[in-house]
Formats: sequence, structure tokens, C-alpha cells
Amino acid sequence: MTQISGQQSLRILVAGGGIAGQALAFWLTRGGHRVTVVERFPALRAAGAQVDLRGQGIEAVTAMGLLDAVRGKLVDEAGVAFVDARGRARATIMANTSGQGRQTLTSEYEIMRGDLVRILHDATKDDAEYVFGKSVDGFDQDEHGVVAHFSDGSSDEFDLLVGADGQGSRIRRAMLPEGTDPYRRLGIHMAYWFVPRIASDSNIRDTYMAPGGRQIMRRSHNPTETQAYFVLREESEEASAVHRESAERQQAFWADRFRDAGWQTERFVAGMRTSPFFYSQEIVQVRTDTWSKGRVVLAGDAAHCASPYSGMGISGGLVGAHVLAGELNRHPHDLPTALANYDAVLRPFVDKIQAEVNPRIPRLGMPMTQRAITAFQSATAVACFLRVPDLVARYSKEDRGGDWQLPQNPAPLGVSRLGL
Repeated sequence: MTQISGQQSLRILVAGGGIAGQALAFWLTRGGHRVTVVERFPALRAAGAQVDLRGQGIEAVTAMGLLDAVRGKLVDEAGVAFVDARGRARATIMANTSGQGRQTLTSEYEIMRGDLVRILHDATKDDAEYVFGKSVDGFDQDEHGVVAHFSDGSSDEFDLLVGADGQGSRIRRAMLPEGTDPYRRLGIHMAYWFVPRIASDSNIRDTYMAPGGRQIMRRSHNPTETQAYFVLREESEEASAVHRESAERQQAFWADRFRDAGWQTERFVAGMRTSPFFYSQEIVQVRTDTWSKGRVVLAGDAAHCASPYSGMGISGGLVGAHVLAGELNRHPHDLPTALANYDAVLRPFVDKIQAEVNPRIPRLGMPMTQRAITAFQSATAVACFLRVPDLVARYSKEDRGGDWQLPQNPAPLGVSRLGL
């Protein structure tokens, strides 16, 4: 690979080695910059549940030349079934594999988060410097640079600090005025983990609803493992606080809330304790008026988490990295212009995907009474019989990101950062 001649090289620190952070490293190194990615976990966080690509997210991966690698790791999920307490499918919505229109409840591009993380890491590890087991605990900045203070007591100076450290971003907390609440809460909570796969687990995602605003999803991603999801509609201080407690306390909370839900609840609760990982979170959106301050800028979920119900969380992170890197590569000598352009170009897209999440819509899938559950399943069954979801998907002119156009590639492919 070759360097870009005549390009001003910036020293850039990316806090967070997830999807957005690694996508930034991909494009910034190809723009000729020296990139360091710090990740607080001791190794690559190649775990997590199933994610998908849609609309402009597919275009962003294509621009990186990684679509074939993604295709090679796709999860076989043919559709989504709404099942009753006996596991019988009352309605099934299949994926749209026509190549036209928009994706349905399941995407044509379903992939495990860990596989996508590994694909991005393989594409960046030779060009960017990765430091694991270390986090940015604070920073100071002036017109000449930003000094990052690390968890091991060390400090270093950079031209730019990027906070790509997720929904609960420490960089965002330090950047925004004290007391700022960036979260739009939906009154929905989710936990997910893996259990052993059994013979009845098919390539159709099962969705089961229980009274009390509870939903269980089952989806299987390989021959031996199945993903279990508990989703809860609840607005209480206890539900919001439990995600900051120990895994044992979280598991007790979820087992208690779903103890009489029926269907395969007992199987999934029993599998919590032996799962290789367990994750519990409140479903929120991150909304802020600004994504940058001086030489510090936010990216991915730290800037604009759209929530899983947008269907564009991963795609949004990839698209945001594409835009931010492009502006930095085009204006390395003028950071204020680059960061202002990043906001101006990306915000219409973010506004669109966040607006897709109307809290009343997700709650329709978490009815409070059995009567409402029956009504939902009956209406969905009729719609599927008439092929309404399939026709709507195939003949839609745009996906969830609307008609917003992905900008030109941030940098030529086949180019590496200075000094490598």
C-alpha cells in the first residue's frame, strides 16, 4: 500500500474499538493519518448479539470493499414468526431478498456483532495502532491539541480525540455541560444471552408476547447456539437502575419479571447462568445539539444512538464514521470546518433514523393484556395472509434512512497511514 502524498497527517485518538471506532480507523488511516484506537476491554470485543445492515449501512460496507467478507459471515434468518404459548406460528413475515425496496423485520444482511467486529479489525489492524485494556478517563485541550489522560495514569497529546465509546460514553459526559441528559427514554428494557440450541430451533426468529408488556425472542445463529432476548415495557426507577448492577442482580431481576410468562421461559432463564455472556440495557436514543467541542468529537452511538428499534444502529455507526472520516480527510488543516461539515451533512440522516422510532409502535408488540395480544396476532395474521408486509417491502422506494445520499468515499482504497 502507498501513502497519500501532500496530505497533512493528523495524530488521532479513537476511544472505543467497536463498529464505529474501527470504521473510522479504516478510513482515517487511508487518509494518511496516524490513528490510535484504545479499547477498555483487555481484548477485541468480538461478542454480542445479532445485528443487521440496512440501506446506507450496506452502501457504507460496500464502499469499504468488505461486502463479500460480510456475506461470508451472514446468519441464516429467513423471517420472523409471531408464536403463541404452544410455539405455534400465528403469523410469519419473511425477509425481503428481492434486492429491491426495503428490508423487513429481518434483514437480508444479518450478522453476529462479533463477526462484523473481526472483519473490521482484520481490515485495520495493520494500519492503526490498537491498545487494549486501557480507557480515556479525561482530557484537556487548547487550540494546539488535546491531551488524553488514560486509566493507567499515563497521558499523551493528539490533534483530535474521537469518542466512539458507545451509548454510555465517558467522552460525551466530559464534553457536554454538567447536568446534560442526552437520553430519550422509550420505557423499554432488554436483556440477551446465549443458550444451547435444540432441535426445534429453526432459522425463523420466534417472537412471543406475554401479558404485562413482556416479549421473548428466540433466534439461532449457528448449529449449537441460540440467542434468547427478554424485552420489558416498564417505566420504573428499579428497571432503569438494574443495568448498572452486577450480572447476578440483573439475572435475578429478569427471572423475576418473566417467571410466569410461559412458552420457553424456563429454558431461557436456566440458560442465563451458563451463558458465555449476558447483557442488560435500557433502550434509549442519544440526542445532543452538538457532536463536537474544540478538538473532541463524538461518533457512533456516543453521538447519535438510534436504539435497536430503529433497525439502523449498526448502519448509523458505519455511515457516521464514513462522513466524519471524509470531512477530516478533506479538511485536515481546518478542524473547525471539518467538524461543522460532519454535523451538517450527517444530522439529516440521524434525524431521519431516530424519527423512525415512535415509542408507541414498539409498545404495540408488548401489549399489557392477553386480549390485546390476541388482537395483535390476529391482525398480523391477516396482513401476512394478504402478503401486505412483503408487498410493502418490495415496492418501497427507500429504506429506513430515507433518500439521504451517502457522500463520496472518504479516501481511496489501498492506501495506508504514514509511517507504516
